[in-house]
Amino acid sequence: MDSRPYTDRVKESLFSVLYKFDLIEGRRIADVFSGVGSMGLEALSRGTTAVTFVEKAPKTIEMLKKNIEKSDFTEQSSVIRADAFKVGAPVSFEEEKYSIIFIDPPYPTTKDVGPASRLDNLIRVLPDQLAADGIVVIRTHRCIELMEEYDPLEIFDRRVWGNMAVTFLRHKRNDQ
Repeated sequence: MDSRPYTDRVKESLFSVLYKFDLIEGRRIADVFSGVGSMGLEALSRGTTAVTFVEKAPKTIEMLKKNIEKSDFTEQSSVIRADAFKVGAPVSFEEEKYSIIFIDPPYPTTKDVGPASRLDNLIRVLPDQLAADGIVVIRTHRCIELMEEYDPLEIFDRRVWGNMAVTFLRHKRNDQ
């Protein structure tokens, strides 16, 4: 299986970082390349109002829906079957934008992070889906370094746990 689940220790460390931004409780979050929903379900268990899960694989979506039901988060969850590289974290006209967008693409697709790469194209869709104070959390292999900015988003932090790295992006600040 191509699964790379977050360990409980890493998940706890990551959410400790996220709590500093006050973007969890009462907020909307997107779990893009969600797999079986680990990050989105964790966010729901910590007080997130709603999560949109974006996943392409039909069998994985079946497991995701079972996990959502088992966790009793059906009402707060929306599952979109789509190629995340093409749609990002879709927001309908009447919905508020996301406070956090988790991006966890397959590692092979993150080997190229430069201009016009699949990841670059995805990141450039996200500003219209991200709240003004929101952040994008991108998981890659620890050896992968993202560009400093994906205009109008910029990197403001990076953490490494084991073989994985998590890079945090936000809207560029006007005071720079």
